[in-house]
Amino acid sequence: MLRTWFYRFASDRKANVAVIFAIMLVPLVFLLGMTLDFTQALRKKEQLDAAADAAAIAAVRPAMLMQSDSVAAATANAIFMSRANSIPGLAATPAPTPTINVVDNGLQRTVTVSYNAASLNNFPTILGNGANKVSWPISGSATSQAAAAPNINWYFLLDDSPSMGIGASLADINNLITYTANQPTPSKSCGFACHETHPNLDSGANSSSVDNLTIAQQKGVTLRIDLLKNALTQLFVAYSACPDQSIKTGVMQCMSVMNNTTYQAALYTFDVTLHTLATLTTPTTAGTKISNISLMPVDHQNCVVSGACNTDYGTDIAGALTSINSSLSAPGLGSNSAGDTPQEVIFLVTDGVEDKIVSGASACPNASLAGSKRCQQPLDTSVCATIKARGIKIAILYTEYLQLKNMGPSANITDSWYMSWVDTYDEPAPDTGKIAQNLQSCASPGFYKNVATGGDITKALSDLFIKVASSTASLTQ
Repeated sequence: MLRTWFYRFASDRKANVAVIFAIMLVPLVFLLGMTLDFTQALRKKEQLDAAADAAAIAAVRPAMLMQSDSVAAATANAIFMSRANSIPGLAATPAPTPTINVVDNGLQRTVTVSYNAASLNNFPTILGNGANKVSWPISGSATSQAAAAPNINWYFLLDDSPSMGIGASLADINNLITYTANQPTPSKSCGFACHETHPNLDSGANSSSVDNLTIAQQKGVTLRIDLLKNALTQLFVAYSACPDQSIKTGVMQCMSVMNNTTYQAALYTFDVTLHTLATLTTPTTAGTKISNISLMPVDHQNCVVSGACNTDYGTDIAGALTSINSSLSAPGLGSNSAGDTPQEVIFLVTDGVEDKIVSGASACPNASLAGSKRCQQPLDTSVCATIKARGIKIAILYTEYLQLKNMGPSANITDSWYMSWVDTYDEPAPDTGKIAQNLQSCASPGFYKNVATGGDITKALSDLFIKVASSTASLTQ
């Protein structure tokens, strides 16, 4: 009978689903527990990775780049631990303490934050009692890299030649052409506000004549040199958009505070020669000299200097760069390390056309002009190469040389001198012609910007300055 009962029990197929479920329950619970624990481990790893990212970035912020490696490492550790300690469910062993490596190479700092931790499992009994079963190991790392903003000596080289007396916009140019319609022939219907000491000596003038600059000032015509002075005022004197609202002075002072750097500035103008407005000093002090910027005066038309009336000329860009270069010492790295010196940056603002006396045809691509010893040409970039080879950087804001044709209220005035001697370098457009090409070649890589007639010189000048002065931090891994 017992044998029959066992046989009937073994051959009975009733409730087999329950039996199969009971048999499968153990592996199902095992898989469910493992999935939940693994998912929670991944979430904790994401949180720890974010903590490592934040720690690595914190160690290369501009203010931190000026601190020692130990301070940077301590800061990164504090940032990581403040976040890691708020993550529940991490095992005590291994503790989620980061390993921080800080490497400096000149002004550049690389920071790596790595960690090893373990996520406690919610199903340790099911998964086993071994150490590797009670917790799930997790690890990760983050690397950031940035270059500290350097201490910089800035040498502003500003074009004050007669061509900077052009109307600031096409409307200003057209108005000036109208206002000068009754001037003597050399200054008649002209979009330039020439600054003449003795306009009465112009051909056809009389003792009561005034120069075009006076007319522009009387009529409220804005000139390009006025825009330049406004731009410098924002750079040195007053800036309202500094992220640190306690800084009410210029862009330079704002960037100095934001980057935790020291800036000094010198101001020069140039025409036929170099003029010093302020030797190397604080930006605030240099800013007090902006009001001294004015157009180059000439005695009268075709006479730059009284008693030496050979021809008009007024712009020697290469000569100004050469003079500045001869006065500068070799630049340093710009760090705060003992014995180091600031970097040196020449900041040139010009319309890019030289107009100077040369010795002969070999010094000027235009033989006709060279024959009269006057040469108009784009900047010869050889002097730029000499300067950059010394490690001195060159930043250039090109105030585009306007194509002087089809101007005036009726678009019927074309400057014949421009067409003969400059237009060939200004085609097909001011931002793409030989003038622009040479200036861009002269500038250090990335330190060139152009602004068209009527454009926002103030914004262009500030944007270029900030670009040269700034450095940024980024995660590389």
